[in-house]
Amino acid sequence: MRGISFKTGPPRLLGVELEWLVHDLHDPTRPVAPHRLAEAADRVGALPLRSLFTVEPGGQLEFSSQPAESLAACVADVSADLSLARAELRDLGLTLAGYGKEPWGEPPRVRSTPRYNAMEVYYDRINGAGRNVMCRTASVQVCVDAGYEGPGPLGYLRRWRLAHLLGAVLSAAFANSPLLHGRPSGWRSSRQACYARMDPGRTVAPPDWHDPRAAWAAYALDAKVMFVRSEDEPWAVQQALPLRQWTRTGHPRQATADDVAYHLTTLFPPIRPRGHLELRMIDAQRGEDGWVVPLAVTSALFDDPSAAETAYRAVKGLGDVPGREPPPRNALWRRAARHGLADPELHAAAVACFAAAREALPRLGAPPRVLDAVEEFTGRYVERGRCPADDLLDLVGARQGGGS
Repeated sequence: MRGISFKTGPPRLLGVELEWLVHDLHDPTRPVAPHRLAEAADRVGALPLRSLFTVEPGGQLEFSSQPAESLAACVADVSADLSLARAELRDLGLTLAGYGKEPWGEPPRVRSTPRYNAMEVYYDRINGAGRNVMCRTASVQVCVDAGYEGPGPLGYLRRWRLAHLLGAVLSAAFANSPLLHGRPSGWRSSRQACYARMDPGRTVAPPDWHDPRAAWAAYALDAKVMFVRSEDEPWAVQQALPLRQWTRTGHPRQATADDVAYHLTTLFPPIRPRGHLELRMIDAQRGEDGWVVPLAVTSALFDDPSAAETAYRAVKGLGDVPGREPPPRNALWRRAARHGLADPELHAAAVACFAAAREALPRLGAPPRVLDAVEEFTGRYVERGRCPADDLLDLVGARQGGGS
């Protein structure tokens, strides 16, 4: 685990994983029947996609890009896949919906696999947050290289630190899940609020140690094993079996290297080291190009040295206020999830970070489409201290004020 968590070298590759809710094209508030979701998954899965395509437990569709050598290439490849998928879905009367959490209802789990069956049992022993995340949430996950072994703005130690502070700013800026059953939930990002309530041993950040490799290895070893896989179903769901204990005792059976690797896929901290860094805190975004903005801004703030230094200076002061708990349970991340950019400190940091990203993107070869999307988002939300969640809250308020 120490060896595979941070693979260092010049930052060169970029990736994105897009989860989407699936809504009825003509009535987004109407639940989509399981057989329609299954047909949508089959039709999209049969397309000649560049991305890895998977289906989440609640029928959400996920597109995971191939590692790209430039922002422009990543955007072009994923956009082509989404265009194909949207055409298929339109033919079925469906559409990809970009929300961090289902705003209109609570879809049930529609995919039955040994993994998802066991995960649901495990999570339900804690509270309902895990089921919510499994079946009712969607995100934009940006993947950047770990960085250089040495110091400086592109060194992996700095990037790891930056990710956990900038993550709160990104969560606030792109918060887009404020509703529960069509009414305000009290959070700009209900999705992040759900993550903060889940099993903390697998959804909070590792301790902020000076050695991230050791911290991640200890975190993974101390995390409870969800289930022990077998050829027979159902898989044996565990309650109090840390991986460290399983590997030492050999009970309920001898753990293998493959078991350890699989265990890592059941850990969901806000930044997950997988050789590269996977940033998991961004809600799914509305519109055809909504997902492009968090991808572009994040890549600029990590991979352009000047922008990375500016971003670090803008966010490092935020680290003085979080309190004892790690993200996403600390005060900073909770403020981001509850208030979005209405929080003054997060707003000030976001203004500085977006300005640095906009300056850096031409240096990274960002095409006009990307530059225009970032510019529009900045003017519409960041400069005004708003986030996409505020549009939904305004819409619901207008409906309620009109008596509908």
